[in-house]
Amino acid sequence: MTRIAQVPAPREEAPAPPAIALFTAPPVARHGRVRSLVEALRPRQWVKNVLVAAAPLAAARQLDAGVVLATLLAFGAFTAASAGTYLFNDVRDRASDALHPDKRHRPVARGDVPVRLAVTCAAVLLTCSVVVPALTGHLQLAACMAVYVGLMQAYSLGLKDEPVIDMAIVASGFLLRAMAGGLAAGLPLSKWFLIVSAFGSLFMVSGKRYSELVALGPDAGGVRAALDGYTTTYLRFVWGMSAGVLLTAYCLWAFEVGTAVPGGTTAPWSALSVAPFLLAVLRYALDVDRGLAAAPEDIALNDRALQLIALCWLVTFGLGAAGV
Repeated sequence: MTRIAQVPAPREEAPAPPAIALFTAPPVARHGRVRSLVEALRPRQWVKNVLVAAAPLAAARQLDAGVVLATLLAFGAFTAASAGTYLFNDVRDRASDALHPDKRHRPVARGDVPVRLAVTCAAVLLTCSVVVPALTGHLQLAACMAVYVGLMQAYSLGLKDEPVIDMAIVASGFLLRAMAGGLAAGLPLSKWFLIVSAFGSLFMVSGKRYSELVALGPDAGGVRAALDGYTTTYLRFVWGMSAGVLLTAYCLWAFEVGTAVPGGTTAPWSALSVAPFLLAVLRYALDVDRGLAAAPEDIALNDRALQLIALCWLVTFGLGAAGV
């Protein structure tokens, strides 16, 4: 009898995972998602919003209870508006952020915060930043916030790719912060205060763009399209020009503050504040020249020498504005 060879049955392989699973990030635990959402709001950058205290400080009204409450409201409004703007930007830029050496670690870019959640939170935060001041009777602050939100959304939707325009919009964000405390508290805003705030904002933003261009090199345009329209020499011109106008306007403002205080001053504190202000600008310019100013909030939080200089300025200018 012929023996028939037995062919072994083919081994069953485990079913391949669905194709979508290959491209889907692993689920994030609820507590991890909350932590990632908070991270996406960028709490470190909220330090920029302390600029809302600039106008009350300049008017020597920073200790009045009503002014303090109005300043806190302005701080909260800008914190909500900036956090919502960051979320919208991260959603729109998640593809390009994935190519950036640092931005690829942002929660939206790495997939820890779903797009729908980010958009919903952004819409709520931006709406509250305008509606809450309006409902509490701070209509000028509400108008300021509406302008800020509109500019930031226009920036996100395409103006950020236009050289010069992008710097102007970002600088206007700092300027609106500096004005917000005064608008919320109904304080007059000096023309010198506005000039110092405007050119100080442009100084920081041009320094930020310069540092980004230096750090990213030839790949800068792939990460931020507007950087293709800049050169290091042009940006040096912008932040050099801005620093010159900033220092000139501050000197004029400091002497005006010293003579405008009722009853005069017993010591030229406002004039003396020019020295630490100059040192602060020079110290920040050193960071810009080194290409380290791509994140101004990091400099404010980590540069101990700059913090000490800023404290000296705060004391001298505050005493001058108070007429001590």
